[in-house]
Amino acid sequence: MINAVAIVCGYLLGSIPSAYLAARIKKGIDIRNVGSRTVGALNVYYEVGLAAGILVLLVDIGKGIAAVLLARWLGVDLVFQLLAGLAAVLGHIFPVFLKFHGGRGGATTIGVLLILLPKAIPFWLGTCVIVLLITRNLTFCYSMGFICFPVVAGLIYGDVSLVAFSLGLPLFLGIRYIPRLSEM
Repeated sequence: MINAVAIVCGYLLGSIPSAYLAARIKKGIDIRNVGSRTVGALNVYYEVGLAAGILVLLVDIGKGIAAVLLARWLGVDLVFQLLAGLAAVLGHIFPVFLKFHGGRGGATTIGVLLILLPKAIPFWLGTCVIVLLITRNLTFCYSMGFICFPVVAGLIYGDVSLVAFSLGLPLFLGIRYIPRLSEM
């Protein structure tokens, strides 16, 4: 029962539409109808402004962090912590509060992986900076940075479930990012 609670709470945390709320409060717009039409930090940054975009980014990362930490606090096994994190990402992508029209899930995934694989974050940031300097494309640098997580999960953590999760989740996100990458 507690495992299900962790997963449901993860989904509900992920479903909090921070980008939608920020755009509504700051500019009175529905973020789903402007820019990339996604409910995420990058769209808020482009359509509302830098401060709102950073705030949404931090809240969306926080949703992933909170989902995994709540699962840990509830005392569930690693597999259910992974599932709670996945549920948070799915909640961000398919939020119940916005008729299942959400964002791409990148920031929430970073929050999940930040707690599960903290030693991978410097590698992720380094990769992002290098790719951004070369390409000047935020979406591409963000996407390429995810390559670090399964490598670090295998080399440093040596846990098969973490390797599978850190490989599978970014691949799933890749499907969400394909339309954005095709615009480059």
